[in-house]
Amino acid sequence: MLLLLAVTDSWALSQQEQKFVTRMVEKHQFDSDQLTQQLQKAKHQPSIIKAISRPAEAMPWYKYRKIFLKPERIENGKKFMRKYHMELKQAQQTYGVPPHIITAIIGVETLYGKNTGGYAVMEALRTLAFGYPKRAKFFRSELEQYLLMAREEGLEPLTPKGSYAGAMGMPQFMPSSFRKYAVDFDGNGKRDLWSSPSDVIGSVGNYFSRHGWRAGEAVAFKLEQQPPGLPLGNRRGQKPNVSISKISKSGITLTAEVSALDKAAILKYKQKNKQDYWLGFHNFYVITRYNHSNLYAMAVYQLALEILE
Repeated sequence: MLLLLAVTDSWALSQQEQKFVTRMVEKHQFDSDQLTQQLQKAKHQPSIIKAISRPAEAMPWYKYRKIFLKPERIENGKKFMRKYHMELKQAQQTYGVPPHIITAIIGVETLYGKNTGGYAVMEALRTLAFGYPKRAKFFRSELEQYLLMAREEGLEPLTPKGSYAGAMGMPQFMPSSFRKYAVDFDGNGKRDLWSSPSDVIGSVGNYFSRHGWRAGEAVAFKLEQQPPGLPLGNRRGQKPNVSISKISKSGITLTAEVSALDKAAILKYKQKNKQDYWLGFHNFYVITRYNHSNLYAMAVYQLALEILE
């Protein structure tokens, strides 16, 4: 009897969760009893807290790179581009984003839809919104967005699966991104990021376009050495902050294409026995709007180049 009571009690809503329900009722006219029951069914998952506490972005570049630049991911990227050539071409015409960049995002995120996550999205978001104080505000907002999204899209909130952080579908959109950027690219009346490659391709293209992707402009440029006397960018999505003219005057040889640009971030990547230095341009920064990590953006960029070869 005591054991049963303990299990039942662990499903009950905390005071913070009860306040969340009240807010959803008052702000968005949700049904209080129904939402309470849904949250009670979305169990707290301790494994989610463990997973989010050890992100891959904490690795050095030479280890991080190996995760994503594997022959299987490269070959499957080429197959994806061949299979969805028309959809990728249409997305490029609509949004200006090259097919290999869109493909690489999907490849890095979910191996082209193979690994979209096995956590119930609502369980992940409940766990993080009310069990991870470090980022509770963000995940409560995402839980709010998720419930609105489920209502708008006609989804049962407890059904969709995703990552331990609540990211969904082939492109791993968070709920707020789904509501803002997902598109019905195949025209069937639904925004399906789980099983419609066309919607996924269009949605990734729209995401980059809305974040300022510049069609035809360079993404990054590898340097032979660190530009002397100029500041390095940080690891978390550094905006271009050093003028190309200053970089050129520091003695670094640049191509004509790079010299025509305005600014770049100077980025450092740790190899096993040395440091690599790159220039990250505006489009590189746009990639970091998908994941605020220069490691992530470089993995996407290098995978995209491998897919093209």
